[in-house]
Amino acid sequence: MPRATASDGVRLHWEESGSGTPILFVHEFAGDHGSWAPQVRHFAKSHRCITYAARGYPPSDVPGEVTSYSQATAVEDAVVGLSMGGFATLHLVLTHPERVLSAVIGGVGYGAQPERQEQFRKESNAIAEAFESQGSAAVAESYAVGPARVQLQNKNPEAWSEFKKALAQHDATGAANTMRGVQASRPSLYEMQERLRAVRTPVLILAGDEDEGSLEPSLMLKRAIPTSALAILPRTGHTLNLEEPDLFNAMVERFVTAVENGGWGVRDPRATAGSITGVRT
Repeated sequence: MPRATASDGVRLHWEESGSGTPILFVHEFAGDHGSWAPQVRHFAKSHRCITYAARGYPPSDVPGEVTSYSQATAVEDAVVGLSMGGFATLHLVLTHPERVLSAVIGGVGYGAQPERQEQFRKESNAIAEAFESQGSAAVAESYAVGPARVQLQNKNPEAWSEFKKALAQHDATGAANTMRGVQASRPSLYEMQERLRAVRTPVLILAGDEDEGSLEPSLMLKRAIPTSALAILPRTGHTLNLEEPDLFNAMVERFVTAVENGGWGVRDPRATAGSITGVRT
């Protein structure tokens, strides 16, 4: 199995398909490198698709200390490997813009709103404790039917069952440490708005309209990043790429094609002039 080694010696498992301009897929907390199968099948026809298992997700290494897990480490791992998913991708744009041609961030923003940070930290730590005390299989029973997960169950029970089964097999130590070191401890996107306004990398933001954790933050990101576009998928929860794979793929393909053809620029400043109608009073 191909392995990449991070700066601290942690080995990361990665896989690739196709050839051409690389697309790096960074999975979410409840997924793994296999979660991108519908996208790899589609984009490998025209691009080099790279997926990897984050630290704590076998067959990548599972460090035993929570200090080995952080948002910054997740970003550096993505560079070494070739965010969580959406967060790691956005931080990659901020930290290493020279390495990124364009970025798609989906379902991002959980716990970012100032008024929801403390609740998210408490829930993240509770989930970490559950992984340690009950095991992954028990956690999957409740996590897989969360407010933004039931949409997948209703739309595609088979895909939901595969998702739940994979989650139940996660390494409990890796999951608990990821929850504490990355999810519960990452900085709020709202505190980074000045940096976001300086972004010039093309960015596509995707959110499900029933994914309450990402709706408001996604709108904030659209307003802050001058090179971004925002697409809201109807009747969709958190697992965008699994719930609506065809729509997800079509949106990403249209975006990538526009970037590759030089058709993606900065938002017209007249669109952010401050007036509602354009008429000064």
